[in-house]
Amino acid sequence: MTNLPDKPRDTAVAAFLQKVAAMPAVAPTAGAPGRLVFALDATASRQPSWDRACHLQAEMFGAVREIGGLAVRLAYYRGFQEFAATPFLTNPAELARRMTGVTCLGGQTQITRVLKHVLEETQRRKVNALVFIGDAFEEDVDAACHVAGQLGLRGTPVFCFQEGQDPVAKNALRQVAKLSGGAWAPFDAASAGALRDLLRAVAVFAAGGRPALQRLGSAAARGIAGQLPAPRGA
Repeated sequence: MTNLPDKPRDTAVAAFLQKVAAMPAVAPTAGAPGRLVFALDATASRQPSWDRACHLQAEMFGAVREIGGLAVRLAYYRGFQEFAATPFLTNPAELARRMTGVTCLGGQTQITRVLKHVLEETQRRKVNALVFIGDAFEEDVDAACHVAGQLGLRGTPVFCFQEGQDPVAKNALRQVAKLSGGAWAPFDAASAGALRDLLRAVAVFAAGGRPALQRLGSAAARGIAGQLPAPRGA
């Protein structure tokens, strides 16, 4: 179940990815901030990365100030089936306050639960992107991919940023990203700069869509843009 190939092996999956790519892009509503869910694994091993993310999150808001702004919902899981999510916040100081109040706690991953939460939210009101940061995948890959595909059909891409080199997590998170119409990228625990650039790129995408991402011009932006489905009609 976890040894997924990098490329789809059957025509059904390939056809589904073509269907996702053919969906028209949904631009952020004029005059309204882009809506982004910022989801993190808050199990015990994640405390150092959580602390880094607390310091970096304000840069997401700063990167999009001139292109419509950003509203961010923090979501996280930890411990025994604990899952929490904030309202959508437009103030980086408030998001930082809420993040610094969280302590990581041992437990298993709940990535499918994160995906279902975002699916329910985007069915109520459009979510422009989901960012997930984690280092492990300990659940049913098929279930996660099914929900990721539903997000892809609704135009809500998932951007999976993986810390470390766990091969099971890599295979699963790459498939989740692909089926949703998003992107996967690794980052090194020692490099805050890599994570900063990735978060900035997705924030710009959530606020201004593909054109804003392409204008950003950073290596992280190019790496993400290169994984997105081709624009309809291209």
